[in-house]
Amino acid sequence: MSGGIPHRLMGAAAIVAVVAGSAATIAIPSPATAAAPAVGGQAPGYYRMHVGKFEVTALLDGTHPFQAEKFAIGAKPGQVNALLADQALPSPFEGMINAFLVNMGDKLVLIDTGAGNLYGKDGGGLVSAIKAAGYSPDQVDDIFITHLHEDHAGGLMLDGKPVFANAIVHVSKRDADFWLDDRNQSKVGPLLKPFFPAIQKVVAPYVAAGRFRPFVGDSPLLPGIIPIPAPGHTPGHTYYLLQDGGQSILFWGDTVHMLPVQLPDPKIAIEYDWNVPMAIAAREKALALATRNGWWVAGAHISFPGIGHVRAAGVGSYRWVPANYSLNR
Repeated sequence: MSGGIPHRLMGAAAIVAVVAGSAATIAIPSPATAAAPAVGGQAPGYYRMHVGKFEVTALLDGTHPFQAEKFAIGAKPGQVNALLADQALPSPFEGMINAFLVNMGDKLVLIDTGAGNLYGKDGGGLVSAIKAAGYSPDQVDDIFITHLHEDHAGGLMLDGKPVFANAIVHVSKRDADFWLDDRNQSKVGPLLKPFFPAIQKVVAPYVAAGRFRPFVGDSPLLPGIIPIPAPGHTPGHTYYLLQDGGQSILFWGDTVHMLPVQLPDPKIAIEYDWNVPMAIAAREKALALATRNGWWVAGAHISFPGIGHVRAAGVGSYRWVPANYSLNR
């Protein structure tokens, strides 16, 4: 025994006294004065997959909330909000603004460009997403626009400057003739009238440079890319079907704005449609084609990455099967 008290003989009170006595010599960390500040925001959005030999990258330009019940056409009272609630979604319904990049080996192709600055803080993320995905806007060779609405062509410019220095812009001649002619403003409602000056401004630099080339018909635009006319949402609304190695993906633009609403009931239209009956017919045809053929579908306003399959869910009704997230794409 060397003058100390064996631990086995110390009572609880003695142990407490020893600990208390040594506390003055032990540095006790002080509690953090503040929590780490919240950073906010999300990572620039991209998602990669392959269709045959073609690399397809979904790009997120932004998200845009809108009053789904207010803008729906042909829905029963309360139907839209009820269908959203079935998916635990609120109203305003926050829709995506997606675009898609296709590396074809010899060409880098962009399908739609997002909204740029035309939707304020709700858009403008496309350039960041392209760079995050490993590319730069200057590498884009061809841009295929599904239709000349602000959230599909607005990204041709950002902060007042053209974004794509080397790209040729392709869009159906019927859509170009409509939106680039102010006389057609009398053919749309107040909601769509502002699209005319906005679209004319963003395409102007490409027109001046000789890099705006409207097309007619459904002949292949590049080996592997076929345009499919689908008028209704706009006069020249166009799908693009990409095919290789027995695989297909349909870039269908604005066939669907509110997935939880318009797949269960494809007859529900939206105020942004130029011709409601034609838009409904185009949607029903696209849903049937995609289901029957088992195509991948890429949608501009479907929850990011906006890629999946359509399956029948009863007579005239469909459901969405989203792409399974994978690191092996």
